[in-house]
Amino acid sequence: MIIPLLQGLKLTLKYFFSGKVTMEYPEKKWDVAERWRGRHVLTKHPSGKIRCVACMLCATVCPAECISIEAAAEPDNRKYPEKYTLDLGRCIFCGYCVEVCPKEAIEMTTAYEISEYSREDLILEKEQLLEPPAPRYETKKKAG
Repeated sequence: MIIPLLQGLKLTLKYFFSGKVTMEYPEKKWDVAERWRGRHVLTKHPSGKIRCVACMLCATVCPAECISIEAAAEPDNRKYPEKYTLDLGRCIFCGYCVEVCPKEAIEMTTAYEISEYSREDLILEKEQLLEPPAPRYETKKKAG
């Protein structure tokens, strides 16, 4: 009975005097993996117009049904999203919306700091999705 107790105490003392492995989070940020799927952004053409043509594929393929789009048409009959809403509280960050988009209008960044105090703040409108989350986060471009 005393030998297992001493073995457990030896293990406890070994880790008690070793260095800390905890990262000091607010001061030090961790680098995300290459394939990390974080906060979404909507992209624009170099001309400044939104790339999205309101084809509704992203909303259709989303298993969590967290994307809703209301389409409108310009005078030249080009469709665009008048309203584009993404609910991050429901999103499972699967990346299907990025994969299915024919115009590469939606991308996922490496942003992982997206917590809020209320559920209403997790609902992102088109204007919020058009601006990148922070300068230190990158968007994931498709290869090819």
